[in-house]
Amino acid sequence: MKQWRYARQAAEALRPWIERFAPHVAAGGVFLAGVILLLSGATPEIDSRMEWLRGLVPDPVLEMSHLIGSAVGVGLLILARGLYQRLDGAWWTTMVLLAGGIAASLLKGLDYEEATLLSAVGLGLWLTRDRFYRRASMLDLRSSRAWVICTVLVVGAAVWVSMVSYRDVQYAHELWWQFAFDDDAPRVMRAGLLTILLAAGYVLWQLLSPQREEPELPDADAMARATAIAMSSQDTLSYLALLGDKQLLFSEAGDAFIMYQRSGRSMVALGDPAGNPARFEELCWKFRELCDRNSSWPVFYQVSSEQLPLYLDLGLELAKLGEEARVLLPEFSMEGSKRSSLRNEYRRSAKEGASFGVLSPQEVAEQMPRLKEISDQWLHNKSAAEKGFSVGRFDAEYLRRFPCACVYRNGQIVAFTNLWLSRTRDEFSIDLMRYGAEAPKGVMDYLFIELMLWGKKEGYRWFNLGMAPLAGLENHPLAPFWHKLGRIVHRYGETFYNFEGLRRYKDKFGPQWRPRYMASPGGLVLPRVLLDTAALIAGGMREVVWK
Repeated sequence: MKQWRYARQAAEALRPWIERFAPHVAAGGVFLAGVILLLSGATPEIDSRMEWLRGLVPDPVLEMSHLIGSAVGVGLLILARGLYQRLDGAWWTTMVLLAGGIAASLLKGLDYEEATLLSAVGLGLWLTRDRFYRRASMLDLRSSRAWVICTVLVVGAAVWVSMVSYRDVQYAHELWWQFAFDDDAPRVMRAGLLTILLAAGYVLWQLLSPQREEPELPDADAMARATAIAMSSQDTLSYLALLGDKQLLFSEAGDAFIMYQRSGRSMVALGDPAGNPARFEELCWKFRELCDRNSSWPVFYQVSSEQLPLYLDLGLELAKLGEEARVLLPEFSMEGSKRSSLRNEYRRSAKEGASFGVLSPQEVAEQMPRLKEISDQWLHNKSAAEKGFSVGRFDAEYLRRFPCACVYRNGQIVAFTNLWLSRTRDEFSIDLMRYGAEAPKGVMDYLFIELMLWGKKEGYRWFNLGMAPLAGLENHPLAPFWHKLGRIVHRYGETFYNFEGLRRYKDKFGPQWRPRYMASPGGLVLPRVLLDTAALIAGGMREVVWK
């Protein structure tokens, strides 16, 4: 009993290591089994065993078992990669092929050594079944299952018809290489073989393709919970969940969430988790596990420096995206020589008839046609397309959720922006900024100044001006490669994006700058992750190139 207890304790101690490395070991074992089957098929069998089998097994069965053994060997080589990816479809298919390989090994030459090895590999796979949990598309065909079955039946029927049609033709190896106008049988044989190979290749490709869960957009209940959490969050970026274009992953207690979207192989979470900070670690690991089940890369885009240790614990690497500008409102003032340019812009807009006001969400709904007209003018004048994911877009349902700050001229709205207001009054920010052709020159300066004065009066601590991309990267010979690359893009990419101008514009309001990062697998994956994220923001890969 004591020895049994020691053995059980040792097994429990080894279990984490077994669970961690089981897919890798299984993939290696299956690959080795495939190699052995192929080598066995390419070498002569033992004569004494063949003599004993000859009286028990018909010659066609011997020939077929030899062919099946080699085919199983090829299949195991291919399936090893699926096991490495932890695909459940690869697991099931491997178990079937191992059973076929065991039977073929015994029938083609009583190779019990091979059969024993294949049985050991199969037993190991059976004991670690729970480690192969990623869905493979062949096991989740749903609506296409009937189509696949019909395809297989048609291919099988075609092969059967060809066998019946040419049953009187004596088979010979030379038939495969006969090419003549009136030789139909060899032509049908080659066509049948090609058909079978193509069908088998397609099925195997479907089997080894990871089945990623189809994302579901949040329903009304989820949006209501997200709204309550965003209003209480200190980071106003969480309001972008209310666009309704992102999936929401809630904590078990329902008091925190992560908003994310899938793009290519990346599952991109926007910002830090929102809500109760005590749930952030739980949520991030939950998101990491979701990405693992879907064979996707976990990406956290535009995260703050406060949560960096958490992303490092997830095994991710960090890349600096830029810096975010925030104005400390209790210290903001229009007085002093540093604010002379702002005062001049402000007075000029006021002289041209500009005035400021804030619409309630109810008033926003009433003014929606006018706001839509201004937005259309702005998009046309800028030759721009609506963005997404990390920035808002003009959506009536989205805008009705917020108050809007507006600039009036001659009693008519000429510019507007929706307001993200924190219930704690720690921070407020803006999202969608649009102005029409009737707006006075310098209207955005006027709007920003009025917003800061309004926020200061309302008791808010910070006004968030948003991020300046690629700002604050280190200029040093020993700086990381990403910083060097980012500075090159910053310097020579002004034709496509006004990096330096945006930084200077926000800097004139006297903000405090804080860094924003992207946490991702890094390395060679980083360029693909950046492309996936850019496609999300631009609305597609075409818009990344042309807009």
